[in-house]
Amino acid sequence: MNVLIIEDEIPAAEKLERYLHKYSDAITVVNKLTNVADSVNWLQAHQNEIELIFMDIQLTDGKSFEIFEQVTIEKPIIFTTAFDEYAIEAFKVNSIDYLLKPITFDDLAQAMQKLEGFKKNLVIEKSPAFDIHKALAQLQQKTYKNRFMVKLGEHIRSLVVTDIAFFYAEGRDVYLVTNEKRKFIIDYKLEDLDEILDPTLFYRVNRSFILNINAIKDVVVYSSSRLKITPTLEFDKEIIVSREKVAPFKEWFNGL
Repeated sequence: MNVLIIEDEIPAAEKLERYLHKYSDAITVVNKLTNVADSVNWLQAHQNEIELIFMDIQLTDGKSFEIFEQVTIEKPIIFTTAFDEYAIEAFKVNSIDYLLKPITFDDLAQAMQKLEGFKKNLVIEKSPAFDIHKALAQLQQKTYKNRFMVKLGEHIRSLVVTDIAFFYAEGRDVYLVTNEKRKFIIDYKLEDLDEILDPTLFYRVNRSFILNINAIKDVVVYSSSRLKITPTLEFDKEIIVSREKVAPFKEWFNGL
């Protein structure tokens, strides 16, 4: 995979390149750019040579969003920045992920796995180039699970997803909790649910919880880098949006 890095901090760009090489020997960083003007010129001439862009937001001569005003970018982008207030704008311009500095190797690995899963799920791995607009169109056409079968004693019931407030994991078990506060164990992992639930309706806020947006009563700032969610039904466990999920959660919560 050929990658372009747009980052005005040389140490940050070099660190990112090291992480990419650590992640896969098959990754080649074809260029590292530091400003809007050079990025526009390079992309106009060489965009077909790359498959992925890592892009900082604050560059030496302006914000990277100015690049999109001058050149049409058809490649997926992973933003890397120290500022979380640009997440909404970032996800409007082909963004696959939004990583907050200081970036760890685990952050990068998760973003790369997200990209790979995105390609695989949309069946575009064999395409000569990743067409982000085609991919998003396919994503919109994707169908999602709309019912879950649950056991109630010797009986079984079928629950529609709109009746589900959230899912959560406790130990090895995953529970489905309805809007009426009924709880059922289901034979799914949260990772599986991530793939089959409608992302406009459900969001995984941390390792243990996937919430229905209609089951969120309140969201408050929990600390400088996390959020606390109060569900519409009483629940005895805290639901905290993990630090790395805060920016994309705000984007999801804000809607399309």
